[in-house]
Amino acid sequence: MNLYFDKYLRCRILLLLLMIPACSVFLRAQQGQEWLDLSFAYIDGNKLDSAEYALKKYLENDPGGQLNPFVLNNLATIQRRLGKWDAALLSYTAALGTYPKNTVFLASRAALFAEMGKPANAIADYTALLAENTKDEEALYQRGLLYLQMRNTDLAETDFNRMLALNPDGLYPRMGLASLAKFRGDYDDAEKIYNYLIEKEPELPGLYAGRAEVYLLANKPGKASADATRALRLYGAAYHEPYPYIIRCKAKLLLREKKAALEDLEKAVALGYDAKAAAEIRKAASD
Repeated sequence: MNLYFDKYLRCRILLLLLMIPACSVFLRAQQGQEWLDLSFAYIDGNKLDSAEYALKKYLENDPGGQLNPFVLNNLATIQRRLGKWDAALLSYTAALGTYPKNTVFLASRAALFAEMGKPANAIADYTALLAENTKDEEALYQRGLLYLQMRNTDLAETDFNRMLALNPDGLYPRMGLASLAKFRGDYDDAEKIYNYLIEKEPELPGLYAGRAEVYLLANKPGKASADATRALRLYGAAYHEPYPYIIRCKAKLLLREKKAALEDLEKAVALGYDAKAAAEIRKAASD
């Protein structure tokens, strides 16, 4: 009887020992799912710091999980929105370590590189993305703008024309060509393109902002101010970018409307416009 009990007990102990890893995996998976669910709730509530923490806890619970590259991509996007660019770069790169040809991951990291002021790195990621999908218009558009930033107008033109061939009625190919004409100083051509686009899409504020810049560069401050005002009205109160205010500010200065110009400048600064550049505009206004 004792012998039977001893064997029975040892079998039960062995069975429990075998079950412990399985239970541990199950519990970790359950906890991981809870952290993942929490992250979604935090994102919905715009609690990005908490969402970041929840996703990190998810990754800690299952460091080798199949979903981890996608979780890392989401984590990186949250970190990017929080302004944690270095952390976001590490997360995007870790996601790409598992799936180096994933076009979503490549596009995400390329956009981050662009924000970080690293156009060459961004171009490399968009080029890798386009090797996987030659018809990705967004990648062609963004790469074309980056080529402009690097003053490579020929490659920019190639990308915008590729977009136009893919989508002859598309908005963004012509927006790219308008930016190219503006960069080259062909203000009449740029204005014609914007006129055509505005006729097709009269409620798009970005088109008025783009044409306003063309008018400003072409020394037509009255038209520049009017387009900037129209852009701001269409953007609405939720818009938080300084660009149209700066265009209107510079146009107002040319029109000798100094008070209104400085009011626009202060609005732009409040929205994050570079303080050093703002100081230069103030100095120019006082001269």
